[in-house]
Amino acid sequence: MKKTTPRSPRPQLLPRSVSIIGTGSHVPARVMTNAEFAARKELDTSDEWIRSRTGIIERRFAGEKEFTSDMAAEAARRALSNANVKPDEVDLIIVATVTPDMPFPSTSTFVQHKLGAKRAACFDVNAACSGFLYALEIGQQFVAAHTYNTALVIGAEKLTSILDFTDRNTCVLFGDGAGAVVLRSRGGDSHGILTTCMGADGAQGDLLKVPAGGSRCPASHASVDGKLHAIRMMGREVFKQAVNAMNAAATEALARCNLNGPDIALVIPHQANLRIIDALGERISVPRDRIYVNLNRYGNTSAASVPIALDEAAHEGRIKRGDLVLMVAFGAGFTWASCVVQW
Repeated sequence: MKKTTPRSPRPQLLPRSVSIIGTGSHVPARVMTNAEFAARKELDTSDEWIRSRTGIIERRFAGEKEFTSDMAAEAARRALSNANVKPDEVDLIIVATVTPDMPFPSTSTFVQHKLGAKRAACFDVNAACSGFLYALEIGQQFVAAHTYNTALVIGAEKLTSILDFTDRNTCVLFGDGAGAVVLRSRGGDSHGILTTCMGADGAQGDLLKVPAGGSRCPASHASVDGKLHAIRMMGREVFKQAVNAMNAAATEALARCNLNGPDIALVIPHQANLRIIDALGERISVPRDRIYVNLNRYGNTSAASVPIALDEAAHEGRIKRGDLVLMVAFGAGFTWASCVVQW
């Protein structure tokens, strides 16, 4: 009988800590003010009406030839530069968006081409306004598991492409933009991403949606004439669900890390409504001066909102080495997510 040589055991790789080593963001040049909406008689609105109900003063609108992938690529370039990472070092690109350039191929592949990141695997994630934090969790799992070394995670939206500009309850809320982060394991003294939490309740899906454009309601003359390719929202119900979801997601993330609100140096919430943000701060005992808000300048940019705010906070010096940062979001689906990072 032939003698066989026993195989050596496969080495077990321990999960790595994963850090955000660079951030970047981009918003279009075109500023759309509340006054411009108020000038449209068919909307029957005013600057005071919009400010008092949302906290929004202005937002950015992309140009006709400026696509989600263009904004995503620019935010990514800035994040890579900030991290001192070259495009050919990136081996994973994830784009979170509800406004892809087209149904397929994925927007991430367009971004890969524009960056020249030829080594990178690419895919998109759709979790609406929670999308960036969903994508961040996915990216950090790949890096922690040694599958990839450098991940580029992007939230990008051209929401103006799915707005009904005769509906004052939605068209005044949203804007365009993109934010990005670079993920790597730094090892040593870096704790990086401490925990991420995700959740969903599909029973609430009808509260915020774009009804047409998928297999349930393909594009047709009737769907276009009925404006079914634009955002539909039941505002009051969404508000109630959002407050509860944001609080639950934040509380879960803090509990997993054995932390309380006062331990957090900065909260970066999804930028949808100032009253939702204030309610979150009250519930987790974090004062307004430790909550980052740029809603007044950009409106709701969906999956781009948290990474844009994170990049601005980092560049403004609002986050220092060792600080604990809580990011939290909710979105259509309903989905929600949170993340605690030690900077």
